[in-house]
Amino acid sequence: MAEAEKYLDLPLEEVLGDRFGRYSKYIIQERALPDARDGLKPVQRRILYAMHQERNTHDKAYRKSAKTVGTVIGNYHPHGDTSVYDAMVRLSQMWKVRKPLIEMHGNNGSVDGDPPAAMRYTEARLSAISSELLRDIEKETVEHIPNFDDTIEEPTVLPAKFPNLLVNGSTGISAGYATEIPPHNIGEVIDAVIMKIDKPDSTVPELMDKLKGPDFPTGGTIQGVDGIQKAYETGKGKIVLRGRAEIQELRGGREQIVIDEIPYEVNKASMVKRMDELRIDRKVEGIAEVRDETDRTGLRVVIELKKDANSEGVLNYMYKHTDLQISYNFNMVAIHDRTPTLMNLPMMLDSYIKHQKEVVTRQSIFDLNKAKKRAHIVEGLIKAISILDEVIATIRSSKDKQDAKNQLMAQYEFTEEQAEAIVTLQLYRLTNTDITALQSEAEELQKQIAYLEKILASDHELMKVIKADLRSMKKKYDDARMTNIEEQVEELKVDLEVTVASEDVLVTVTKDGYIKRTSLRSYAASNGEDFALKDGDHLLRMYEVNTTDTILIFTNLGKYLFIPVHKLPDIRWKDLGQYISNIVQVEKGEYIVEAIPVRNFDQDQYLLFFTKNGMVKKSELKMYQAQRHSKALVAINLKGDDEVVDIYLTDGHSDIFIASNKAYGLWYKEEEVNPVGQRAAGVKAIHLKDGEHVVSGQIFDPEKDPSILISTHRAAVKRMKLKEFERTSRAKRGVLMLRELKKDPHRLIDVHLVDRDDQIILKTNKDEALTVNTMDFKANDRYSNGSYVMDIDQKGKVEEAWKKPVYEKPFDTDDQQES
Repeated sequence: MAEAEKYLDLPLEEVLGDRFGRYSKYIIQERALPDARDGLKPVQRRILYAMHQERNTHDKAYRKSAKTVGTVIGNYHPHGDTSVYDAMVRLSQMWKVRKPLIEMHGNNGSVDGDPPAAMRYTEARLSAISSELLRDIEKETVEHIPNFDDTIEEPTVLPAKFPNLLVNGSTGISAGYATEIPPHNIGEVIDAVIMKIDKPDSTVPELMDKLKGPDFPTGGTIQGVDGIQKAYETGKGKIVLRGRAEIQELRGGREQIVIDEIPYEVNKASMVKRMDELRIDRKVEGIAEVRDETDRTGLRVVIELKKDANSEGVLNYMYKHTDLQISYNFNMVAIHDRTPTLMNLPMMLDSYIKHQKEVVTRQSIFDLNKAKKRAHIVEGLIKAISILDEVIATIRSSKDKQDAKNQLMAQYEFTEEQAEAIVTLQLYRLTNTDITALQSEAEELQKQIAYLEKILASDHELMKVIKADLRSMKKKYDDARMTNIEEQVEELKVDLEVTVASEDVLVTVTKDGYIKRTSLRSYAASNGEDFALKDGDHLLRMYEVNTTDTILIFTNLGKYLFIPVHKLPDIRWKDLGQYISNIVQVEKGEYIVEAIPVRNFDQDQYLLFFTKNGMVKKSELKMYQAQRHSKALVAINLKGDDEVVDIYLTDGHSDIFIASNKAYGLWYKEEEVNPVGQRAAGVKAIHLKDGEHVVSGQIFDPEKDPSILISTHRAAVKRMKLKEFERTSRAKRGVLMLRELKKDPHRLIDVHLVDRDDQIILKTNKDEALTVNTMDFKANDRYSNGSYVMDIDQKGKVEEAWKKPVYEKPFDTDDQQES
């Protein structure tokens, strides 16, 4: 029974929860987060204290790092030697801490992320400023606790005569908490502390007159004062931090970008590698070479540019796509009153001031007790010398030292301490000079006692001492700011020409959605023949455009895809293009109606849409410029089962011709359609009866005289002149273009406005295709049914008709015109 009582029967989650809770508390308080008073994590404090105890200070020789690490592990920090050495190395890295607390001889790592040499090779000692963190620790200024094995004592916090938490910052991750406090300029931080002492209710904007913002050891430029203010007010905030780069001119009209400062905690080697990868992958145009020219004189990265490269554009691209510019997020968590706390700037300053008050108070009490003790002994010595002969006689007649002390105390009313001092006094101290020295010492001690009592009695005097000490710290250790601060965050705009090599290419789009760009060389090598197509598919458009242009692809479901030409896959003329869904997802049953190339969205141009249910919509082209390329966007709002049948890019002054399947045609001016928003549905284009739908909407220049070519489901083709029609207005019924038959009347498949050289292709439901030339048909009036071009009993009824695509160069002229 007794054996069984040793073990507790507990649920696993309870045990785990309890143990992990304890472990988390340990990590938070004893490992990963800095103390708000001295800005140190426990391992850092133990390293500094151990070196101080070993007298491994800045005024003595360097000592092997391994010896220090051994002392730290053996006396204070029973953890792995690597973790102790790594912490020690970080305190010496000038690119990590604003004021290094340890000086190190040998390889202590680099900005490139190289590891330091092993601790048996390096030597270290405390830096001068570290002695200020530890100054007066012997005067019982801070609380000490037993170390892990109760053999010696260690401090819970250092006296910290300067505000190290803000000066050197801190970074760490623990269980449930992380901290990110940036380094600051020591002079500015001290000014802010003094301001907070003089005016305890100082606001953050007032404090920011003194403390402008972080001051990183790697320099750089901070953008966004609002972010700094928010961080100082709440403990969290975000700033943009960028390296310092300059564009320099070289001989021969070339330029280079020289970077001599990089953002804080950025690995320079990784940054340079990334820059070179962007050059190799041709993500950015105009870079000839990226070189790291850093040497003992300082950091220097050179991006050499090709002739006529856009240097500003390349630099902006580097800011945007490499670590030459980063976001720095403040998360100012520190241990305050033994609890992890998100601290704002006033809290941090108050915490430091409160700590200094305690330190100076304890220091003054220690000095006062020491002075009083010494004054008491000096008083006894002076009294003894004034009755010297009697004292000597008393001592000589005593049996031993203890008896002598007892006699002195009994006969002359000396205290135990005074009697001890008298019997241990050396004979030479009885000369005249020493009496004067004792008297002046007594006076000095009285002054010191009065001064210390004054400090302890008055808060104001105490603060004067703290401020005087801080000013001397500033005088001794202040230096110029390394990081510049700019008010606003600059918005980075990267011109397309920087990221895309300008090249003329051929873009082809098929009805079923296969799209590609082809080099002009590949097209010429094939003589434009053997174009790869899937069965039943046909070429819709073929444009010679530039890689810096954009293609807008419209579908029957009223969506459009915004595709920069340079993002299209580069595929040979004889190979099948990429299916549109591999570039941007489209729905089932969705197919391409039109592809329109655009060079400049700012021109006064319009997109004109015609739908199956008789709607027309006109919208400004500039509305269709998209930032997102990853998904289909809304081009027109379609109602019910409506679909888009035709789309055009216009200048706003064209004429419109619209035709229905029941052979009604209507002609009016484009001005009758008012421009509307991108997602609107448009207005009525033509009046339709039941069972009737629009087969085609066409636009043309009223100055020209195009022919109208009609194709019907019974394989009849008919050409007409525009003069057969009268221009009327929008939403009318229009006029009939075919003779109405009682039996199997002709139904229109498509209508095209054609010029002399145009060809129309008819395709039947039996997959038979026929190409017809426009000029093979003489112009007819509205009352005939045209000419039959094939036998539908054998070859099937016509299902589709389209104009044979031709090689187009849409941007040959300065103006953007529809070819």
